[in-house]
Amino acid sequence: MAMSFFDQFASTSYLGIPLIAVAIALPWVLYPTPTSRWINNRLLTVQGWFINRFTSQLMLPLNVGGHKWALLLASLMVFLITINMLGLLPYTFTPTTQLSLNMGLAVPLWLATVIIGMRNQPTVALGHLLPEGTPIPLIPVLIIIETISLFIRPLALGVRLTANLTAGHLLIQLIATAVFVLLPMMPTVAILTAAVLFLLTLLEVAVAMIQAYVFVLLLSLYLQENV
Repeated sequence: MAMSFFDQFASTSYLGIPLIAVAIALPWVLYPTPTSRWINNRLLTVQGWFINRFTSQLMLPLNVGGHKWALLLASLMVFLITINMLGLLPYTFTPTTQLSLNMGLAVPLWLATVIIGMRNQPTVALGHLLPEGTPIPLIPVLIIIETISLFIRPLALGVRLTANLTAGHLLIQLIATAVFVLLPMMPTVAILTAAVLFLLTLLEVAVAMIQAYVFVLLLSLYLQENV
């Protein structure tokens, strides 16, 4: 039973096709394509309003040079939210519970922000490694600490997203198993446990959206330091 709890995180394949590829490609099929008409339907209107509000809020602290990232960050936000939400459905696979996928998203984007900073303003980018007014004896230690913290950033991005979604899925499965076990023996306790499961599911919906937002927000903050 203990091993079966983690079977939901295994990437399965069907007819030799890894289903993680299908799960990654599926979100883009679900969203309607915007049209050039003046009047759209309600779904397109809500979709455009949400993306515009999110993009304007995300680009607010960035200067004009960072606005080139608006399309990439908004697309990443919609992609992560959709994958996280679809993973809460029964008999589905959540690709963002795989650390390899999250690191594959975090490392290149973080590295791009660092390269942009080194290319556009190398003095300012290197100046982040040493706070102003540091005593001379502490300079080597602080440079080492700041360098380590810089390289830990992509790891923290990937691990945060993976750990939060994995913990939520495991907790939902544990409580759902407890409901099925308790139902024949103690129906009252099982009903109360099912109510807790419902509240936890609502919480996981919020966590799925918040973690996607935090992932993109931290990337925008890293970009803000380098543009």
